[in-house]
Amino acid sequence: MRFTKDHEWVVLQGDVATVGITAHAAEQLGDVVFVETPEVGKTVKAGDAFAVVESVKAASDVYAPISGEVVEANGELSGAPETVNASPEGGGWFAKVRVANPAEYDSLMDRAAYEAFLAES
Repeated sequence: MRFTKDHEWVVLQGDVATVGITAHAAEQLGDVVFVETPEVGKTVKAGDAFAVVESVKAASDVYAPISGEVVEANGELSGAPETVNASPEGGGWFAKVRVANPAEYDSLMDRAAYEAFLAES
């Protein structure tokens, strides 16, 4: 699992990356009440806003941590957005992206680097 400074996580399996928001992000947001996932077939570039998460506190963009084509969106989140709070780094994933440039994954933080980043924030 790799992480971004915008609090997204990525797990790469073959050429498909599963993307979500971190437990830290979910905790900061509070109770998630709505999630807008990206459309399947959409091409995203690393750093582009590609999803939206709304909580009782705020609405936030979710940024693509890796470039590629969205091949699956987590449709269960539309009916159960609270899954993002219950399992942010598991069942609360947002989308799966067929990776265009695997080197982008290698440039993301591992868990130890992400936790050090959080400690400095």
